[in-house]
Amino acid sequence: MRYLKYLILAPIVVLMLAFAYANRMWVTVSFNPLASADLPSALVPAPIYAVVFVSIMIGVIVGGSSTWFSQGRHRRALRHAKAELERLRSELQAKRTPTDSPGADARRA
Repeated sequence: MRYLKYLILAPIVVLMLAFAYANRMWVTVSFNPLASADLPSALVPAPIYAVVFVSIMIGVIVGGSSTWFSQGRHRRALRHAKAELERLRSELQAKRTPTDSPGADARRA
């Protein structure tokens, strides 16, 4: 399994390094779309590969967070089902008598 992980990750890393090497140009990223010339503090120079990688990371984080929040009701239902299962198991265990246990016939003989 470990070798399969390396077999998949190695080409991805090579492609990312090749992309970074091919896109070393510096660009100016503006965080003020209305008046970027008036506010120079909203301008950040960065290599284009860094802009792409950061954008991908932000997209993964936002997508993962939205998926996690949207599946909250399913996790809550699972917690309630597990709690109900444990309650029913303990109730069943409390109602069992020593003669109801699986090995009771062998002890009687």
